[in-house]
Amino acid sequence: MANKKLERKNLLCTDALHEYILETTVYPREHEFLKALREATQNHPMSLMGTPPEEGQLLMILLKIMNAKKTIEIGVFTGYSFLCTALALPNDGKIIAIDPDTENYEIGLPYIQKAGVENKINFIQSEALPVLDRILQEGKEEGSFDFAFVDADKTNYGEYHERLLKLVKVGGIIGYDNTLWFGLVAALEDPDHHEILREIRNFFVKFNKFLASDSRIEVSQICIGDGLTLCRRLF
Repeated sequence: MANKKLERKNLLCTDALHEYILETTVYPREHEFLKALREATQNHPMSLMGTPPEEGQLLMILLKIMNAKKTIEIGVFTGYSFLCTALALPNDGKIIAIDPDTENYEIGLPYIQKAGVENKINFIQSEALPVLDRILQEGKEEGSFDFAFVDADKTNYGEYHERLLKLVKVGGIIGYDNTLWFGLVAALEDPDHHEILREIRNFFVKFNKFLASDSRIEVSQICIGDGLTLCRRLF
């Protein structure tokens, strides 16, 4: 796989088709502060970590269909998906967002404030697992979240899954980002790829199989951005 294939989150057959979707359906409906945040993030050396706008658009519609009011987000970066969620929730909606890095979050914070949704947000600077464990130990919020979105350290997705299945209510949704990993999950392991790319590729091959066989959820893997897997808790 050519290196330029790893430069953007686009698994569609042509860049032209991707641009058509963006220009026709996504950008004309993108909230002004989402656009401003996306453009500010483009200057970041790790801009590839940002949620693609077409994926953000899908998440916003999903949250509204669900009438979601309470969500949890693991991994924030500059906050594009986070702001999508905040804009989609009603005025009394609440988000717990967990990320050990505040520097990136502060890039997005002015846009969150200008959008008037900061009151919905509880940002926690921390590794996610200790926070999730503490919430579960307190016992007050188990089964109370409508939606969870995970875009963090990939090889911990399995650990997050077990905890989020307790925190998300029956019928709630967990979204896992990057599950197609630049399309590498469908390719043979390539020794020329960076070790981290190969490690995460191998992890997702196993994780995707696990989700497909997990009887506790309904699952749909979507070829959008770098791959999005939606899991609906059954019991």
